[in-house]
Amino acid sequence: MLQHRIKEIFLIIIGSLIFAIGINYFAIPNMLSEGGVIGITVVTYYLFGWSPGIVNFSINAVLLLLGYKFFDKKTTIYTILGILFSSFFLYITEDVAYQVNGDTLLAALFAGVFVGLGLGMMFRAGGTSGGSAILARLANQYLGWSLGKGVLVIDIVVIAASVFIIGQEKAMYTLVAVFIGAKVIDYVIEGLNSRTAVTIISDHSKEIRQYIIDNMTRGVTILEGRGGYSQNQKEVLYIVINQPELMQLKKAVSSVDELAFVVVHDVRDVLGKGFKGS
Repeated sequence: MLQHRIKEIFLIIIGSLIFAIGINYFAIPNMLSEGGVIGITVVTYYLFGWSPGIVNFSINAVLLLLGYKFFDKKTTIYTILGILFSSFFLYITEDVAYQVNGDTLLAALFAGVFVGLGLGMMFRAGGTSGGSAILARLANQYLGWSLGKGVLVIDIVVIAASVFIIGQEKAMYTLVAVFIGAKVIDYVIEGLNSRTAVTIISDHSKEIRQYIIDNMTRGVTILEGRGGYSQNQKEVLYIVINQPELMQLKKAVSSVDELAFVVVHDVRDVLGKGFKGS
């Protein structure tokens, strides 16, 4: 348990650093904004020269006081750590020696990747960076939104307001960064252990099942199905495999039964025997 907690805290620290790099290395040097609290923080930097780290800490501290009751003890503690470390790293990386500027689109892409990766690591550890992340967790809990979607919606609202400061063109580049960040967040949280699930309906399910067991070393789940029109009883095979194994399976099914009905669908995360846990 202690080792697991240490790992989670380590993720929050590294995620906070990556998040800060995304803001101070890519967003600010290119006059880009962000969404949520960090967007407000960046805009106040443009307007008044206020330290992003200090402003980020101040606003998030207030939001945390308002929203802590919606989280359990662990999430609250991890969110406090996220706010502290992200604000600290924002502060110490304010005047970095090598800021990337010149190509705004490239900067927007990398800002999205770094901010999304940093936030995703903090989310995966069970915490947040505060601000819109707190609101996104509430949206996830009560509205069923993914964390990435929650951050995206909240960020768009803030970015729309920042148009008057950074201009329409920079705001559009910022939307690119935020969209990329939202996708990266979802990938980090839900997609690190992605697999492919295959549903097979065939009159020769026994032969297909035996091939999978003997040649692919995978387990197969047998579901009982019935044709909606024919009313005939059939075995439905369900198997989860790695993406590279998909072509092998499709060829095997086709060789056994060319008329087999095969449905392939992506699986974001897989836990259990035979697959590495997240």
